[in-house]
Amino acid sequence: MGDWEVRLIGSGGTTEREAAGIAALLRGLVADGAALGWVAPPSAEEVGALIADLVAGVPAGDTASAVAVAFTAGGDEEVAGFGYWRRYRRPTHRPHADLEELAVAPGRQGLGLGRALLSTLIAAALRQGVEVLTLDVRGGNTRAEALAQKLGFHQYGRLENFVAVGDARHDKLFYALDLRELRGPAAS
Repeated sequence: MGDWEVRLIGSGGTTEREAAGIAALLRGLVADGAALGWVAPPSAEEVGALIADLVAGVPAGDTASAVAVAFTAGGDEEVAGFGYWRRYRRPTHRPHADLEELAVAPGRQGLGLGRALLSTLIAAALRQGVEVLTLDVRGGNTRAEALAQKLGFHQYGRLENFVAVGDARHDKLFYALDLRELRGPAAS
């Protein structure tokens, strides 16, 4: 993959350096106005608790998370992207999961990292028997919309002026990927 790779975060968790890199990535993106669910940049402790929660769900197939690392000229790794999904908690929704975050560093966008992260997470969902993978996108995030559509997600709804960022309001767009269709009839 050139100067970067994507890997799933297993039940062993992340290294301290990866966790710090994920926190820095999310903090920077939110500070720049990215639609990641936070109004203010999350603290390192918040991100650490998120990662711990995601890792705890790995053995049961309740979560999957992936990190994209870029290799620097000096041979070091830096976090260039992060994403995860979680199964829905309601018993009637347990066969399904929601992609809650997909984030790529601004300097690494347009290189295929988002697609690789999302593809890795879709593959993990398939392995874990997820039937439908959902995600939502803040209206106006055309890159995220285009990526979801390229990988087979279809828009199934919109809530107008739903996302509140200060005084600004944005639409919330809902997408779904039916993984049962990818598995075929014998695997359903």
